Amino acid sequence: MEKAPANFDGLNIAALESRRADDMARMITRHGGVAHVSPSMREVAIDPNRPAIDFAYRVMTGEVNVVVLMTGVGFRFLLKAIERHVDQQRFLDALSDITTICRGPKPAAAMRDVGLTATYRVPEPNTWRELLQTIDANVSIANQVVGVQEYGVSNASLVAGLEARGATVETVRVYGWEFPESTAALEENVKALADGKRDMLLVTSAHQVVNMLRMAEELNMVDDLRRGLHSTVIASIGPTTSEMLRECDLHVDFEPSHPKMGHLVTEAARQSNELTKSKRRVKQIRWSEESKPQSNNMPPHPSDDSLFMKACRGEATERTPVWLMRQAGRYMAEYREVRAKQSFLELCANPKLCSEVMCTAVDRLGVDAAIIFSDLLPLLVPMGFDLEFVAGDGPVIHNPVRSGDDLARVSALDKPEKLDFVYETVRQTRADLPESIPLIGFAGSPFTLASYAIEGGGSRQYTHTKKLMQSDAGAWADLMNKLSESITVYLNHQIAAGAQCVQLFDSWAGCLSPMDYSKFVLPWMKQIIAGIDPSVPVINFATGNPELLPLLRGDRRTVVGVDWRISLDVAWQRIGHDCAVQGNMDPSVLLADPDVIRETVDQLLQSVDGRPGHIFNLGHGVLKETPVENVIALVETVKELSQR
Repeated sequence: MEKAPANFDGLNIAALESRRADDMARMITRHGGVAHVSPSMREVAIDPNRPAIDFAYRVMTGEVNVVVLMTGVGFRFLLKAIERHVDQQRFLDALSDITTICRGPKPAAAMRDVGLTATYRVPEPNTWRELLQTIDANVSIANQVVGVQEYGVSNASLVAGLEARGATVETVRVYGWEFPESTAALEENVKALADGKRDMLLVTSAHQVVNMLRMAEELNMVDDLRRGLHSTVIASIGPTTSEMLRECDLHVDFEPSHPKMGHLVTEAARQSNELTKSKRRVKQIRWSEESKPQSNNMPPHPSDDSLFMKACRGEATERTPVWLMRQAGRYMAEYREVRAKQSFLELCANPKLCSEVMCTAVDRLGVDAAIIFSDLLPLLVPMGFDLEFVAGDGPVIHNPVRSGDDLARVSALDKPEKLDFVYETVRQTRADLPESIPLIGFAGSPFTLASYAIEGGGSRQYTHTKKLMQSDAGAWADLMNKLSESITVYLNHQIAAGAQCVQLFDSWAGCLSPMDYSKFVLPWMKQIIAGIDPSVPVINFATGNPELLPLLRGDRRTVVGVDWRISLDVAWQRIGHDCAVQGNMDPSVLLADPDVIRETVDQLLQSVDGRPGHIFNLGHGVLKETPVENVIALVETVKELSQR
């Protein structure tokens, strides 16, 4: 399939670029956009910079063991700040004798300009997580003094990660970011964004985000700007900038394949039609009278103060909340009795029975949250797939997608009412549950749904899926975009029907490397999370590959689900302690004696060490062979041992 032409087709494109503002305007215009480029910042040296001078002396006297350089321009500002106060060559010689770590190519290039070679260079996407991973793989920093050349604002997550590894951290700030000398263009762009008069915003650095919000604050229109950005496609040049956007509670709709300005403009132009159409469609559905968010439509649900919801928000709780994936299932006699009277699809299409089996499980187990009883795959039916659950074989798709030509018969969820039985399951279950128990809706993640749609069922090798993914980028993007739009609509309708939280299940993502996940899946996961009603938490759960965990963070309200293949304390460190987590006991432990279950629960809770933001769960669903008494014992044990 040929790539779509890279053309903005007359859209109004805002950009906050300063250093290369003219280049940015020319590129936008060349790709058919109406350019609104407003320089947003200028680098200002701190002069005199006594902390930088003191830092240089400490490097030269051997008191700093490792130096982390975050930016190329920052390294140059550091040299400029100390040039009149210390022997620069002596400082460079001292740097050459210690471990230096460059966050990407630019600081490494700045070092080469003065004859130095970095000891280690952090690989793309050059975020603080890759920096810590580089350190973990190459350098022991326990009991070492680590100097960090910062840029603008301090990165609290990086500093915390270094300190968690036993380092003493000394930060040195070498320049600040101020408004440009003339702010007229920036003011105009902020006002236009607030009024919804820009179709897309291109952001090329984290500090552009900060200064945009600072300007909005000066204009007394921060809330107006945030509302306007809900209907504007936000395109970020890369992970570091995206991280700042999310820290500021702004959704990222697009990242290019490489963190370069040319890639940003060209790829955003190529996808601009789909991005703007998707943004408008999701916005219309999200804010329609039919599916207005509860936060805008009614007071918070009574379960908002539950242990589960507090943990999702990272708040302290008197004990750890617990619920279990597949907590209503074949291991329960009550479920088997209901299931014996109809097929699985017939059960899923019966909201009253779905509510009955889930409420029975919640009542019998004593868990702190319920999840609707349904399945990942019914969503595919109104999209054009022929789904059947075959005894002994599980789900089968009789008309799988194998090539770009097959996509003509696949549509996004244009008629969400075709899944009314799921929304009615939400409404029925919400009505039948105690008000204190939050209800979780769910959907399959786009990669897992795509795998079923392409393979025609379950798979071990994912041969057809990976073939399409690797060989036809256009077809893959088309399928993933249709799935992502559908998932977003589907989950927002579940929220409108009464779900207090939603979970995304990526059962097959573990077959991907972090590189392939970042390229072929992550952009669509970001699109989905950005499109989900912001009033509810989102649990993002992918199984099979712990290396994917840092990529599952999503936005601030995202909880990362962790499977059993990694200890939870290590997983949480990789994810970041500013993020809530769910998991992660091996389901097979429930096949053992109660003493083993108790010991395992105790070890897991001890590894968490009382940190807020933990939801106890299994690393996957309850196994069908599990004695129900053991599940009850698990829940009671978590409640007992996690009391604070």
